[in-house]
Amino acid sequence: MKRNVPILGFILGAIVPLLGFAVVYLIFRNPNQSLESFFSVYWANNKMFAKLMTLSILANLIPFVYCNFKRYDYVSRGIFVATMLYVVFIVLLMFVW
Repeated sequence: MKRNVPILGFILGAIVPLLGFAVVYLIFRNPNQSLESFFSVYWANNKMFAKLMTLSILANLIPFVYCNFKRYDYVSRGIFVATMLYVVFIVLLMFVW
């Protein structure tokens, strides 16, 4: 399989924010708080959940910068498209729902 394809970047751009969410969870949780209760607290308040998601998609900077450095332009495009889909979801959370 070729490495410089946009679908690989899209998959990376969709999965890396989930890892970013795990890091944000480890930083901002209470010591005895479960993942389910953490998620439900933020899901109840859309604006706070949108801020949490914004911190999570910052993790996409790491593969994006790496792919730009290695000149994997199509992978970078895929990461960018996935990030923009997350951004549309966040804007909808903040202003519409």
